[in-house]
Amino acid sequence: MFRRLVTLSLLLVVVLGVMPHHSQAQDSVTVTYFTFSAAPDHLADLDTIIAAFEAENPTINVEVESAPFADYFTLLQGDFVADDAPDVFELNYENFVSYAANDVLLDLSDSLSTDAPYYPAALGAFQYEDQQLALPESFSTVLLFYNADLFDQAGIEYPTAEWTWEDAMTAAAAIRGLGEDTWGIYSPVQFWEFYKKAGQNDCAFFNEDMTESTINAPECVQALETMLSFINEDVMPDPVEQAGVSPEELFQNGQLGMVVTGIWMFSAFAEVPFNWDVQLEPGLAHKGHHFFANGVAVAKDTEHPAEAAAWAQYLTSSETAATVRVATGWELPALDKPEYFAAYLEQTPPANRAAVFQALESPIVPPVIVRQNEMQDTVNALLEAVVNGELDPQTALDTAKDELDALVQ
Repeated sequence: MFRRLVTLSLLLVVVLGVMPHHSQAQDSVTVTYFTFSAAPDHLADLDTIIAAFEAENPTINVEVESAPFADYFTLLQGDFVADDAPDVFELNYENFVSYAANDVLLDLSDSLSTDAPYYPAALGAFQYEDQQLALPESFSTVLLFYNADLFDQAGIEYPTAEWTWEDAMTAAAAIRGLGEDTWGIYSPVQFWEFYKKAGQNDCAFFNEDMTESTINAPECVQALETMLSFINEDVMPDPVEQAGVSPEELFQNGQLGMVVTGIWMFSAFAEVPFNWDVQLEPGLAHKGHHFFANGVAVAKDTEHPAEAAAWAQYLTSSETAATVRVATGWELPALDKPEYFAAYLEQTPPANRAAVFQALESPIVPPVIVRQNEMQDTVNALLEAVVNGELDPQTALDTAKDELDALVQ
């Protein structure tokens, strides 16, 4: 892969006929790094982090290649097949298990600093068979966004951290009563939202040893019925009523009282002409919140394991990296260091940015198997059939169990 990369160092050689100063060191090591999250908007921010790392580690040079997310994993897989894998590379949580199961990741347990300030849940998400096979780089979560002006017009109290989905239904019905073109809530009926609500209701997609699906358990059926109730009670538009308009657009247009979506929408909603804020997502049997994460892994066959591990840890846990990420809006570092986030918490809107971190107290990670994409496609197709009235929840989840059982055999 890195034979494709034209670096600044090479350009200096060709154009100026000189070598960069650091390349003259006889004992220097070059570590290759492949990223999707930095491209295209944060490559300069990554350069800032690299410069600080190289200043602290003058014998290690970091050479970068990036690719858009749509192409990244195809390229990464090809590099492993060709025995040309990068030393260090990004993995989102959903793809982590596939690489871990194929035994191509270096165990970072022994090289991990004991005082690295990762959120324990984030660090644990990238463990596999008692090995630390990647380090958590960044996280995002999902919250309940609400239009405070519509709540005021409906004469109802704003959402609280203790809300259940029943409370959300009550508020949604009041807001729906404001007018034909005003909807109470949008909580998507799809894989990502379903596994979260199932988790809130004490239902996992698989048994503990991942040999059988439990997706058709009564608790999962009840969670899906809750999701459908918003459509059935006419507080959330069905696909026909939605008419191709995204829920985020409905919210921006002032036509939606509440929307369940990610914190990546903060900037998109910043200039809307009404007051809005965020709160923790409502719960079922208990609270539970999405936890999406990117990690940084080291190739097991790297020729420079110590140097690669040092770069991986610096990128994911150093104050410099955290400060750059927060200041530039390049996702949020998965670190339990409140002082790193002071500037982030002071930004408005929303006023309740503290909810972003409160959600980390009860994370629910996606169910992950080696045949991940097939599982997601299977579940989404069956959920779509339920929304369209072609299947009832129990039948759909019975079918899902059979298909998911086949995927883990």
